[in-house]
Amino acid sequence: MATDSIARILRAKEAGLVVVVIVLYALLAGFGGSVERDGVSVNTFLQSANQDLLFKETAYWAIMAIGATLVIISGGIDLSIGSIYCLSAVVGAMFFQHFGPTGGGAGASGVWVLPVGVVVCLGTGAICGLLNGVMITALRVHPFIITLGTMAIYRGLAFVMTGGQTIRNFPTALTHEFIGVNISGLYPVPAIVMVLSVIVAAILMRNSVGGRYVYAIGGNETASLYSGVRVNRVKIGVFTISGLCGGLAALILLGDYGSANSNTGTGYELNVIAASVVGGASLSGGRGTAFGAFLGALIIKLIEKAIVIFQINQEYSRIIIGVVVICAVVLDRVSANLVERRMTRAGRET
Repeated sequence: MATDSIARILRAKEAGLVVVVIVLYALLAGFGGSVERDGVSVNTFLQSANQDLLFKETAYWAIMAIGATLVIISGGIDLSIGSIYCLSAVVGAMFFQHFGPTGGGAGASGVWVLPVGVVVCLGTGAICGLLNGVMITALRVHPFIITLGTMAIYRGLAFVMTGGQTIRNFPTALTHEFIGVNISGLYPVPAIVMVLSVIVAAILMRNSVGGRYVYAIGGNETASLYSGVRVNRVKIGVFTISGLCGGLAALILLGDYGSANSNTGTGYELNVIAASVVGGASLSGGRGTAFGAFLGALIIKLIEKAIVIFQINQEYSRIIIGVVVICAVVLDRVSANLVERRMTRAGRET
């Protein structure tokens, strides 16, 4: 049984991504150098503070990549995820600032301010995603066009609401007692939220009826429609979940950085979609996993760290990420062609 379990793990699509992560870790640890800590030489990259920062930064992209992966599996695309993240952060920031130490609601109990603020952040993201889904299905316009438009609209709303200013001064219940809680010098909450998000998404995508419908629609939307699947409802659902993930990532941002503005998350669309594609989500639909989205986000973040450690000009980072995305898409296409050829040969033989 143990042998069978190991074999299944090795055959998993994510196995190759895990190997890539291990190789990147080895390279970064090998070339990262070391520092002295209490008379002991410690690897610079592997020290706990750096790992805490790595997973905290990965959390934003990974959580949004889970929602983006769902959309991609269904055969769609969400270019507005970075703007949803921004608008959710701005709306949440305005709420928390009002109840912060310098706001009009200063002194209000964190017992109700914190949960209401969480709902505000997540709700803003979910509403934005819901609007995307409704417009896509009602207007019968390709998701690329709708989300390209809402990408500008949502960020424009964030700019109008803030006037281009940064919003800060939040209650300590958020920044010090919840998201930003310090445990032995580490800030584990963002990573914990990320891990829980991956687990919950993986269970729902693999074991729920709705999750199967998402894969079915991405595989063959027409067949799913004739099979009785309510395609439009499922599409609205995946875009709503994608927006919800953007709101959750925004909440972590507010608790971690303690501020937000209309430039928050600029360019994150590329990073999130890159994480999804590198993680194994097929842009043609029908394939992808939550764990793959996490691994993709981690790989992208490790590549960024490698650029710093190898002292490569930061301006090349987007070029490198773009190349990685193209390579991932090409490999996915090659893999799909090989599978089609095998199925064709098998059909001829029978």
